[in-house]
Amino acid sequence: MKKQVIEVFNELASIYRETDDAKNLYNTQYERPAMLQQIPLDLSGVQLLDAGCSAGWYSEQLDNRGADVTSVDISPEMVKYTKKLLGDDAKVLNLDLEQALPFNDNSFDWIVSSLTLHYLEDWRLVFKEFHRVLKPGGRFLMSIHHPLTDLKLLDDIDYFSTELIVDSWHKEGKVYSVPFFRRSLSEIFDRLHPYFSIERVIEPKPTERFNSLEPEKYNKLMQSPNFLILEVVKDL
Repeated sequence: MKKQVIEVFNELASIYRETDDAKNLYNTQYERPAMLQQIPLDLSGVQLLDAGCSAGWYSEQLDNRGADVTSVDISPEMVKYTKKLLGDDAKVLNLDLEQALPFNDNSFDWIVSSLTLHYLEDWRLVFKEFHRVLKPGGRFLMSIHHPLTDLKLLDDIDYFSTELIVDSWHKEGKVYSVPFFRRSLSEIFDRLHPYFSIERVIEPKPTERFNSLEPEKYNKLMQSPNFLILEVVKDL
């Protein structure tokens, strides 16, 4: 499973950088506006971990807001594109979030993880490590697939199980098999509660620009959200 994730995102890295980061409405007019709305415009002096940086879009935006960004991803090709985007002095690491992180305790003020965690099977060590490397009062902002939406991809529904789903992505004339895990809402909250206090639960709505460009897809998102955003805080 993990090997398949690395391989498929290595293949997708150039597409993400050249097309998806600029043209995919589910990113540009749906998930990203909702995520960025939760992050201060001025991040001067803030130590920030971009956990699952993909091709570097969030890392660049948060760097532009003044944050001292450390970017990590499991895909070597995504890491390469992020380094190319941010420059040679950027802190960009190829690592697995399901392993112990190479950072000291209380290193970061913020962790941002955009559409990454559903590719990880076991969140227990992930959240334990996020808690460890966050400073007291530090914030963790995450977006994932909405568990109810992913039910539509299943023939036999078992809502309360953590299920492996393999989705088919059609990009640039090719079909990519992308595996991820679907969890119930209670499972998501149960994994977070030992380490964090939940401040915000956001089911994002697409922008009006999305509506003007793709009204049918816009209406579907207004009826059933694709993503779930959570903002949580490490207790003092």
